[in-house]
Amino acid sequence: MGTEPTNDSKLFDDLPDGAITLLQLSDSHIYADQDRCLVGINTQDSLDQVIALARQQLSTPDLLLATGDLVHDASAAGYQRIAERLSAFGCPVYCLPGNHDVPKVMQEHLNRPPLYCLPSLQRGNWSIIFLDSTIPGKPGGHLDDAQLELLSETLNRHPKHHTLITMHHHPVPVGSAWMDTMALVNPEPLFHLLEQHSQVRAVLFGHIHQEFDTKHRGIRLIGTPSTCIQFIAGQDKFGIDSKPPGYRAMVLLESGEIRTEVRLLQALPLGLDLSSGGY
Repeated sequence: MGTEPTNDSKLFDDLPDGAITLLQLSDSHIYADQDRCLVGINTQDSLDQVIALARQQLSTPDLLLATGDLVHDASAAGYQRIAERLSAFGCPVYCLPGNHDVPKVMQEHLNRPPLYCLPSLQRGNWSIIFLDSTIPGKPGGHLDDAQLELLSETLNRHPKHHTLITMHHHPVPVGSAWMDTMALVNPEPLFHLLEQHSQVRAVLFGHIHQEFDTKHRGIRLIGTPSTCIQFIAGQDKFGIDSKPPGYRAMVLLESGEIRTEVRLLQALPLGLDLSSGGY
């Protein structure tokens, strides 16, 4: 139920030579117990519906990005199941951790081809950098010295590659007071580095469970809905939105242009508790 497309966009059709197609899945929050629900939604079923929609609409993208909070309880069983599902796309899958993940456990199960946990990759004339913004045991994000050094070194090593930065946490407020307490706590060193490198085209993230696309200090910032529940945008207190789950499709062009759109299930999965006050 709910896997019919909400639009007939042709984002991936008639692409010029050198274009790279991406699929982003984020914040799936599955559990060891595949019958367990989050705010009334079975997160495993919800993820399966979004994957079915993406495979129907996109066929096989060049790359899949899984941007954190993949397994809510960071269980081996959860990671094993999500590994099976992501591997089925038939393309390389690049995974980074969110605040609900345990990076060491995640890497044990999601760092086997075709799944990878890498600091960066270069494809065509693009570079994609994967940053770990997690703080053990905390919901908010932080880029430590090692991550900032990784970012700086990679940008310096590939100055002629258009660059996409990915992480789990949002680096600027999104206008929801409760959500913004869990943003990146040290965005200034990040933007200081990015402003020194003109090849940076965007920062892509999850965590916020809503669509977001803006510019900050000349840098495009792109946030993506969850494959399970969505948060009400612009609301100071926790609130569950009635928007259905989805994914983001993206095209990286040789020119440095990014084309992207969010695609949602046609209907909400059964059981969603819109009155929930948190989880």
